[in-house]
Amino acid sequence: MKFGVSLPVREMKDDLGAIRAYAELADELGLSHLRVPDTIINKNSGHLHEPMTLLAWVAAFTKRIELCPSVIVLPARQTVLFAKQLVELDVLSNGRARLGVGIGSNKDQYAALGQDFHTRGARCDEQLLLLKSLLSQEKVSFSGRWDTVEDSGISPKPIQSNIPIWYGGASTPGDRVINRIARHADGWFVLCNPEDYGGIRKNIDEAALKAGRDPNSIQTEAGVAVVGPREMEWQSRVINWGKMGLDYICLRTLGGELTPQQHLDKLAKVVPEAINLIE
Repeated sequence: MKFGVSLPVREMKDDLGAIRAYAELADELGLSHLRVPDTIINKNSGHLHEPMTLLAWVAAFTKRIELCPSVIVLPARQTVLFAKQLVELDVLSNGRARLGVGIGSNKDQYAALGQDFHTRGARCDEQLLLLKSLLSQEKVSFSGRWDTVEDSGISPKPIQSNIPIWYGGASTPGDRVINRIARHADGWFVLCNPEDYGGIRKNIDEAALKAGRDPNSIQTEAGVAVVGPREMEWQSRVINWGKMGLDYICLRTLGGELTPQQHLDKLAKVVPEAINLIE
């Protein structure tokens, strides 16, 4: 099991020095990946930087850590434009992009961006097909309900031959989300309780087999907060998820209203502890 971390941009806000120091520390500590959430416009989103732009900046001063915008509310964005942005992140980071995708639940954001909230699931399915084609093919011809591309392609192509695409949905995903993960995703962001994990994973595996895919090709990641109300149980949660066979844990120092220096100190303290828990 590998460990990543969520960049605490909501609490670091515009302290770019602190954001840089946190990303560099995560890289130096050997963490697998750095996640940044996505909200473009919201009545109560808090302080959030645009993730693709922020991670392009982070790519310039990190060396190894994977850069993961997650989850991008894909149906609220233009598919072809986003594909170009994703490729650019992969190129600028020398092949370190990983994409997290979801459909979100904020009707106001969809309205502000001129997209239909009620068809977001179906649009996401179509977008994922087009996105994968744009990432892998020199020229694409695609005619869908929402997007049409005629004998055109994106250049340059990504460094990675297959940028991993992960999906995050509701804590208890319904059939449509399960099928979306089974058909399209390289990984699933686990939001359910550990007690529910086995049953949901079984449903995803069965759907993957029906779609002609190897269920083992769909990896898993859960988040574990190391501050806040559940701070005293984070070690047991890591151990428990490890026993259940998850591939990744995303550690979070967000939620305890820490100062920037406290975020850095907490990260430096918990990463070695986390690694020792699974060795």
